[in-house]
Amino acid sequence: MEKKNILFISSWYPNKLEPTNGNFVQRHAESVALFHHVEVLHVIGNQNQSENYVVEENVINGIKTLIIYYKNSNNPLQNFSRRMKSYFMGYKKLQKPDLVHANVLHNNILFAVFLKKKHKIPFVVTEHWTALRKINTENTSWIIKKTAKLIGNQADYLLPVSHDLLKGLQFLGIKTPMKVIPNVVNTKLFSPKSEVNQTFAFIHVSNLIKRKNADVILGTALKLLEKGHDFSLKLGGDGDISELQKQVSSSKFKNKIEIFGIQTLPEIADKMRNSTCFILFSTDENQPCVIAEAFASGLKVITTNVGGIAEFFPENAGVLLEEIDQNLLEKAMVKILTEHQLEKNSSLVDYASKTFSMEAIGSQYSKIYQKIGL
Repeated sequence: MEKKNILFISSWYPNKLEPTNGNFVQRHAESVALFHHVEVLHVIGNQNQSENYVVEENVINGIKTLIIYYKNSNNPLQNFSRRMKSYFMGYKKLQKPDLVHANVLHNNILFAVFLKKKHKIPFVVTEHWTALRKINTENTSWIIKKTAKLIGNQADYLLPVSHDLLKGLQFLGIKTPMKVIPNVVNTKLFSPKSEVNQTFAFIHVSNLIKRKNADVILGTALKLLEKGHDFSLKLGGDGDISELQKQVSSSKFKNKIEIFGIQTLPEIADKMRNSTCFILFSTDENQPCVIAEAFASGLKVITTNVGGIAEFFPENAGVLLEEIDQNLLEKAMVKILTEHQLEKNSSLVDYASKTFSMEAIGSQYSKIYQKIGL
């Protein structure tokens, strides 16, 4: 298959202001780069810079990545103008794409609409945004929904990461062809440990925002430790850990609990390898990368059944909780502890490789590009 020039643009992408924001988009770009020539253009406002525009150009994991920071102001129209100007500035520094692979139906992606209208460059959109789930539409602003519908109906293909999100996009009135392609896991990085761990460890990793309920996970673990169950818990991510640290410092199980801050992907992969079961207790999700990463590491998972999680949850993968209920979480943790299978689950590792690996996802995207005439 002939390699094409693919330009990735995204409303979210890792940058110096938000190092982990949209890292799942970065992994999608890297998966496509296995099959095509990929460049990335990302634009973001910075309230604290004096210059109107700052350009950063790097090669990251083999991909030319151009990030332009524009001076953010309190004027939304000025910000939008600077954002679009940044896209034009960046576009001139890159090779002409055969296709634009956009991410997240935000007004940033109007640049892809312009390129299609002006230069006949087709574009597809991978969608990740929980705000566009059908269940959340009442709480999502009309301008976000109107913008998503406008851009979505101009795209050549929409690629939501779950069927649950696909239904939300259709509910908005988007008629564009759609196919579900999930998030990516680097299965060379996230892989099981060769030897069996000698102790049982639960792990939770997230951005620690309120809907992740990390404090409830911690509270439930402390309660079970108090009852005499033997395990450790690793809990953290790229959010505020101060309250979690206080919760642990006032307990008598400080030696059993590790609270950690922002981690690199290799550090998370290492923590996964040295754990037994992953916990996600969110009130809202889409198709979380961390569950796929846990499967790739051979871990069983306890998670709430929200968003598209059940769509990518094979038999014997762990426990799906049908309600956000702390008692159900406690029972699930006891169930997994009682089974006490410290060895890694090879069937989950195989499932992750076939479903989420960079090769599997990159190949699916290539087939979509071919469908629209590339």
